[in-house]
Amino acid sequence: MATYWDPFQEMDRLFGSFPLTARNVSAMPMDLFREDDHFVLAADLPGIDPGSIDVSVEDRTLTVRAERTGRSGEGQWLLRERPAGTVARQITLGRGLALDHISASYADGVLTLTIPVAEEAKPRRIEVSHRSEPHTIEAGG
Repeated sequence: MATYWDPFQEMDRLFGSFPLTARNVSAMPMDLFREDDHFVLAADLPGIDPGSIDVSVEDRTLTVRAERTGRSGEGQWLLRERPAGTVARQITLGRGLALDHISASYADGVLTLTIPVAEEAKPRRIEVSHRSEPHTIEAGG
């Protein structure tokens, strides 16, 4: 029996039970997709100081944290929709990922994480051996 394996299924189940609000999504919207033997997580972090970005994994929890500095100085705010301060997201990762080989890059306001599938979790073909010679059983007496 063949089954489709998705290491992010637990995350979907967890997040499916919580309503998403504009507040918690707008601070760090993310896309997550699979390409061949790895997953790609892209998080929008415009206006973030690249030196403030912290990505960590503890057990199976991936944490992305960054600091957006607010505008300081004189003046009267008329509209303020761009949040300042620390933004953070945590994602519970499924089994079968190579957590020690996650790579990260930041360009044009987008943080991109590449999360490879572990070797032992990759599908592989198993060869079946067979005999080409006929097998005979001798009756003895």
